[in-house]
Amino acid sequence: MPRVGGKVKSNRSLAKRIKLTKKGKIKRWKGGYSHYAIRKDKKYKRQARKAVIMDQKHPRYDKIVKMIEPSL
Repeated sequence: MPRVGGKVKSNRSLAKRIKLTKKGKIKRWKGGYSHYAIRKDKKYKRQARKAVIMDQKHPRYDKIVKMIEPSL
């Protein structure tokens, strides 16, 4: 039976993949960059190297931040 009132832990797998900026936006990287890379366009691979900024207007923003920083 799980312990009631235990520590609230962050989702570590998600926390390793994304970062929070100083202004509170979410910075993430696109997946699938190296998988079957020969078939993909140069443009796609070039754009996949850059990070994507998710704004606070994103529908899942609150849920993602809560998973990274449960104390917020």
